[in-house]
Amino acid sequence: MRDAESLLRARCSAGAYYLAGYAVECALKACIAKRTRRFEFPDKKRAGDAWVHDLTKLVGVAGLMNELTATARQSRAFGANWEVVKKWDEESRYRQPTRQDARELLRAISDADEGVLSWLRKHW
Repeated sequence: MRDAESLLRARCSAGAYYLAGYAVECALKACIAKRTRRFEFPDKKRAGDAWVHDLTKLVGVAGLMNELTATARQSRAFGANWEVVKKWDEESRYRQPTRQDARELLRAISDADEGVLSWLRKHW
């Protein structure tokens, strides 16, 4: 996230947006990895399902969908942040998100109390 924030400060909005989304993807994949025991031969379907850049699908593979839904119901701010974050995909590198888009995504991810990354840290 520090690199994404640096890119945003340097007015490289597209790079900031793109990189921030990958931070969430990596956090979700850390949650998935935590559920895999050492020396366990991973389930082929689960491994294949994790081989995506779709954040909503990764929440499901991580086994966090029910908890995410419950948290979003309990906290409007978290729910709003997730709505922003889930729009990210790896194709964002080919679009030109505005500075406001990038700022909004970084805020939704890194908000200390209701950010998506703060929530994910509880699960990896």
